[in-house]
Amino acid sequence: MKSAISFWQTMAWNPLVELAGSYRVIAMDQRNAGQSSAPVSSTDGWHTYAADQLALLDHLQVDKFHVMGMCIGGPYAMGLIQAAAKRVRSAVLFQSIGLMEGAKNRDTFYAMFDSWADELKPTMKLTDSEWNAFRDNMYGPKKLAQGNSDSVVDDFLFNVGDEFVRTCSTPLCVLEGNDIYHPRETSLRIKDLAPEVVYIEHWKDNDHRAEAMAQVERFLAAH
Repeated sequence: MKSAISFWQTMAWNPLVELAGSYRVIAMDQRNAGQSSAPVSSTDGWHTYAADQLALLDHLQVDKFHVMGMCIGGPYAMGLIQAAAKRVRSAVLFQSIGLMEGAKNRDTFYAMFDSWADELKPTMKLTDSEWNAFRDNMYGPKKLAQGNSDSVVDDFLFNVGDEFVRTCSTPLCVLEGNDIYHPRETSLRIKDLAPEVVYIEHWKDNDHRAEAMAQVERFLAAH
């Protein structure tokens, strides 16, 4: 929720620097992160962020683009594909967040959201129930109306699930995650479901980083 441009400066590989010679690289402070501010409402969710991202690209008159996301950037990227598939050439997902089997890590994301929300609450006039509704829109199960009853379903990427990933024709490059926020099972699930995936297992350590990033650059160039 705190995704700001400055975060890339702390990464072992910064696309703002490494790709600047070959691409027009655009980064943004997500709403209420970095220098960006926006109102908050109980109806906010993944669609809100996708609309922001597309609005920026429209403002810059960018039609076709690659998208690269770290952490929460995984679902952000998939949200862009969902909203504007014909505009996305390819997507690179660095250690995407995801919901583990049995929702074992949902409380981790709820706690992360609550910590972020606590910083905003003094300036936002929302009730606790409205904050909780926003949090559920991001990280909670989805309600599905079936006849006269409601059921719930969990999407493993929070904003999209198995069916969308299985039918996603956009080429994906997935760099594996390995912790409670970025479960390895999430990366593997994308790899197993998506029709066109380049999968990179080792990329963080010094022995593998250079080749892994070269592989990312070859993937982008290929599309």
